[in-house]
Amino acid sequence: MRQTFQQARVQRATPSSRIAMSLCVIVLVGLVTMPWWASSGNIRWAIELSCYVAIAQMWNLLAGYAGLVSVGQQAFIGVAGYMLFVLAQNFGVNPFVAVILSLIAPAVLAVPTYLLLRRLDGPYFAIGTWVVAEAVRLATSNIDYLNAGAGLTLRVMTQYSQHEREVAFVILCAMLLIATIGGSYWLLRSRIGLALTAMRDNPVAASSQGVNVGQLRFLIFVAAAVGTGFAGAIYYMAQLRITPAAGFDPFWASMSIFIVMVGGIGAIEGAIVGALIYFFADRLFGEFGSAYLIVLGLLTLVIALYARGGVWGLLRHLGDHPWFPVQRKLVLEDKS
Repeated sequence: MRQTFQQARVQRATPSSRIAMSLCVIVLVGLVTMPWWASSGNIRWAIELSCYVAIAQMWNLLAGYAGLVSVGQQAFIGVAGYMLFVLAQNFGVNPFVAVILSLIAPAVLAVPTYLLLRRLDGPYFAIGTWVVAEAVRLATSNIDYLNAGAGLTLRVMTQYSQHEREVAFVILCAMLLIATIGGSYWLLRSRIGLALTAMRDNPVAASSQGVNVGQLRFLIFVAAAVGTGFAGAIYYMAQLRITPAAGFDPFWASMSIFIVMVGGIGAIEGAIVGALIYFFADRLFGEFGSAYLIVLGLLTLVIALYARGGVWGLLRHLGDHPWFPVQRKLVLEDKS
């Protein structure tokens, strides 16, 4: 009897993934029905947490798989937010429709940004993304049509009752989570996901096996920009106001890095765990100001040095029970 290897196949659904999928459905149903049972404050928290999860998930896909470490994702948050405000306030587009149309802005910005920075690598690419974000912020601050540094206010939202706004917000948040988490899961289980994993482990070897590394990185960069912009548009529509300082705040990049590093880079579950840690830590300890931020920075440093897999990596040491199984394993076939 001898054994032969067949091609690597994606890991099938496991008991833990079935439980996780069931919980995801429950969370989405609970999110969409919140206007009928939750307070306005809790709905605002749900909107904020959804945006954190989505932005972190997009940064995780970008850095954890495409190998593109960006510290300028706030550029896509800002341009999507501003396009939403301009479409709704200046052109009379329904603001909830304008959220979807605003995704054109980050997609358009992502194309020349990547073409400009694609030859850079590592820290040079990261610095380049920050420079682009700052350039867009400065340009926005000097455009009179956008009210320059004073920002814009979404006054058209007064046409809708609070209940109508809350219903629309939770539906948009559900769409955001499905698009970012569900889209990442679908992508990583596809053939593209196999190419992404190979590219993450060794870009040169992946290229030698026929993976178009440059094209794949470009597609992931644009997709991450659109997903990030989607979250930004929802976030600032809920805030009813946007300014260059807020929309293009480097805080968004540092938050994404913290969430993914602490939660676990290169894992869908890691971004979710990290977002939950950050959200509740912010609620419990945010009042301590600079001391709280120092603690977050030290925690990130400790995780980077001693637990590079993050909290999710530590949990996996206790047992490999993936919520979103995307790993591939060689299938053995016995032949007599």
